[in-house]
Amino acid sequence: MFKLTDKEIDFVVSQNVIPSKGYFGGAKPFAFTEQGVAMLAGVLNSDYAIQVNITIMRTFVQMRALMLTYKDLADKIDKLEENYDKKFAVVFNALKQLINKEKEPRKVIEGYQKKKKN
Repeated sequence: MFKLTDKEIDFVVSQNVIPSKGYFGGAKPFAFTEQGVAMLAGVLNSDYAIQVNITIMRTFVQMRALMLTYKDLADKIDKLEENYDKKFAVVFNALKQLINKEKEPRKVIEGYQKKKKN
């Protein structure tokens, strides 16, 4: 179990985990780690407390699964970005070449001259 920092409290309020900073009467709330919840389960004996602990442990398991899914998704996105970066690098190089060519003075075609305006 540990006390939440101000930054962590702001985060849980912003995520609607707790309604407001003042929800705990000005005191900083405590949070349990997964191991802390498991140890607490060994101390509590009521049926309700056991059911609550089982629910909390299942939540930790689901969170861990979501984090792995997120990691897999992040890896896939990174691979896609690498592929598209390579493909778009060709496009960007072509655009750079076109831009550089426009900066170079153009060759005058023999026998053709622009008429001067009076």
